[in-house]
Amino acid sequence: MSETHSENSRRPSQFFAYFKFLLFMFALLVILNIAVYFRDFYSGLLMSLGLAAYLLVLVIYYFYRRRKAINELVDFAAHFSSAQTKLMEDFAFPYVILDKDASILWGNAAFIDIAGEECVQDHEEIFDVFPDFEDDFLPKAGNINEAGLIVNDRFYRLDLRFLFDKNDLDVYDMPDISHYDLKKLYAVSFFDETELREYMHKYQDETLVTALLYLDNYEETLEMLDDIKRSIMMAVVDRKLSQYFGERDIIIRRYERDKYIVMMRNKSLEELKDGKFTILQEMRNLNVGNDMSVTVSMGVGMNQGSYIKNLESARIAIDLALGRGGDQAVIKDGGSIQYFGGKAMAMEKNTKVKARVKAHALYEFMSVAERILIMGHRMPDADSVGASAGVFSAARAIGKKAYIIIDAETPSIKPIMNSFQAQPDHYAGVFVNCDAARSLVDANTLLVIVDTSSTDIISCPDLLNKTKNIVILDHHRISSSLIQNTVLSYIEPYASSTCEMTAEILQYFPENIKLRSTEADAMYAGITVDTDNFILKTGVRTFEAAAYLRRCGADAIRVRKMMRDDISDYLAREKVIGNAELYRDFYAISCNEDTDAEDPTVVGAQAANSLLNIKGVKASFVLTEFNGTVFISARSIDEVNVQIIMERLGGGGHINIAGAQMENVTVREAEEKLKDVLDLMIEGGDI
Repeated sequence: MSETHSENSRRPSQFFAYFKFLLFMFALLVILNIAVYFRDFYSGLLMSLGLAAYLLVLVIYYFYRRRKAINELVDFAAHFSSAQTKLMEDFAFPYVILDKDASILWGNAAFIDIAGEECVQDHEEIFDVFPDFEDDFLPKAGNINEAGLIVNDRFYRLDLRFLFDKNDLDVYDMPDISHYDLKKLYAVSFFDETELREYMHKYQDETLVTALLYLDNYEETLEMLDDIKRSIMMAVVDRKLSQYFGERDIIIRRYERDKYIVMMRNKSLEELKDGKFTILQEMRNLNVGNDMSVTVSMGVGMNQGSYIKNLESARIAIDLALGRGGDQAVIKDGGSIQYFGGKAMAMEKNTKVKARVKAHALYEFMSVAERILIMGHRMPDADSVGASAGVFSAARAIGKKAYIIIDAETPSIKPIMNSFQAQPDHYAGVFVNCDAARSLVDANTLLVIVDTSSTDIISCPDLLNKTKNIVILDHHRISSSLIQNTVLSYIEPYASSTCEMTAEILQYFPENIKLRSTEADAMYAGITVDTDNFILKTGVRTFEAAAYLRRCGADAIRVRKMMRDDISDYLAREKVIGNAELYRDFYAISCNEDTDAEDPTVVGAQAANSLLNIKGVKASFVLTEFNGTVFISARSIDEVNVQIIMERLGGGGHINIAGAQMENVTVREAEEKLKDVLDLMIEGGDI
């Protein structure tokens, strides 16, 4: 508005500048005339007469036309001002001007229609006229704000502008505001977007969403049924799925024996989310004629820009769901990921076909690599070191140079490390830190990552960018920070430990691998620690792996003596247990603040295991502050999924063994955050 006014004010000066330019050109001709006199007097005299006549005509024309030109400009300005005023008054959208106190100075007819004529006449504050109008809506000098406001069940988008200059209002004939303080003025435009928002909402509701649904344990369930019951089972499953999705206007079609494709509107997906995918629980409760529950996993892809990309996102989401143990729904919405369910224990697979296939694939990648680097997670534990030792033995069997990256020798792995370092003839130079590993890695290096699949907690994350040959062996549920672009990924959440998985791979390795007793002890220790002496998360394959390691020379007595605690660690663990409290009757929480233990995090994990021995405890949490970071160890037996609890705090793990790390907080602050998460999940029915 101020730009228009200043532009109008410049037009008369631009008009008269035209005449000034003619006079300037006349002055140049006079100078030229003087120069002609020096060349020829009569020629100069003739030119002077011509210039005099030109000047006379110019002056007469100027004074004759000047008044008429000014009158035309004034008449134009007057009509322009009236047209602008008329235009403002007749704007189709409401428009209002506020003073420095947000009082209404002037409003057009459209504004009076929605606010009433009295508020304009009485110069009421806009906050009184519209209670939902907030002080933050008004912009600061030089700014333009946008806000939303509902008036009479209509949604208006507000365009709020800051005005300074009284001259900005000169083109409008509004003398009634001249006595107000014009130090601050605000211009507010109301744009009715009710219909637009309704159409946008309808478009969003009708947007196509693609999903894939898999039966997690189809083959295992069929093995326990005879032919007749198998047909009945599939009919019952199909009927249940068709009924559940059909009631919500969702199309589901089976394209393989245990796989379905699901097509729905975004509105239907919101219904599923509001119900937290109750189909997961309904399928677990489904009676199929045996003691085994049928579980399903669902991957949803949406807002990817095309139907094909939505389907690809659904495939990524279903892979995440299966990698996290199944019995859950994963939604990949653009770049964000949401998880639902995941309450059931991952079912152990009876077949070892997958282990055999992965073993042969690992052999092929090892055979063509110049060297092999083996890396675990930060703050390595017995499972990480034991699995690394198993992969090292495989590399040794095929004559490849291999290195194990240990960037921090924690007290929990010191006994295992000592057993290796006691044999320099076999293991000299095997263990390297991150700095040494950076000088060893190149494009022909195979990087094997064990006991983690997350970029957030690996020992040396920068190594991922130095080679494209990356292999993952892990038994944790997949998180959103999954390492990408791997040549081989073997992730089995049902496994008790990575050492168990590695032991199976070694048995199917094409080369005849002979484990040394030191390596077998390390792997046996990894299984022992992760299962709490074969109590937690053990299955048939766990004991088969342990039996294989025993045949290779692992000694249970030697491992037990190697993993014994110091007296200070033992007393510290008992102190942590003694400080525990029962939160909401079922959740044991303890803070490990002042301990003299060499590795407080291990003490915290052991205390969390011990707290599960208390009757009625569904889950235990021990918080330990170590090196400026609060470590949370979470444990459960079978009633609570501690993994989804730890994910809310930025961590992860297994359904009954999980953890998280929190920085820039005290132990007590972390405890309050943990309790807030527990409250939220209990009240929301997530646990």
